Amino acid sequence: MMSKALVAYFSASGVTKKAAQALVETIGGDLYEIIPEVLYSEADLDWRNENSRSSLEMKDKSSRPAIVKTDANVKDYDVIFVGFPIWWYIAPTIINTFLESYDFSGKTIILFATAGSSGFGKTVDNLKGSVCDTAVIKEGIRITSKQFPADIAKWAKGLKL
Repeated sequence: MMSKALVAYFSASGVTKKAAQALVETIGGDLYEIIPEVLYSEADLDWRNENSRSSLEMKDKSSRPAIVKTDANVKDYDVIFVGFPIWWYIAPTIINTFLESYDFSGKTIILFATAGSSGFGKTVDNLKGSVCDTAVIKEGIRITSKQFPADIAKWAKGLKL
């Protein structure tokens, strides 16, 4: 039986949103979108341009893009799934903003990520200790848009939370 779960996600292009929705359909948790105060344009997301917004944010370890709201009520959940696209082999810095906005003491955070080819890289290591040292952070699943909803459902059912 699934513990009470929140599925929080950041989606720059819509792919991670679809993954989060598929996860909620499987586990019955609540959905929460992490929305940047300034939305990302296509030019902002151009990873080939070293001066694009996303490139500059990822180069700056202290970057914390502002988010629209911080009302996720994480205290009401046992498990928090956090989803995002992989940028430069780690979570986008807006995920740090989200995680630093709440007290995750005693919570289990399970990451899920979307990417065309990149894996989690150092994502878990970057978030453990520096961002969220009072919670258990687990690497979950990295998927492409071709793998869901079926692969998300199979993975989520196997978690046995």
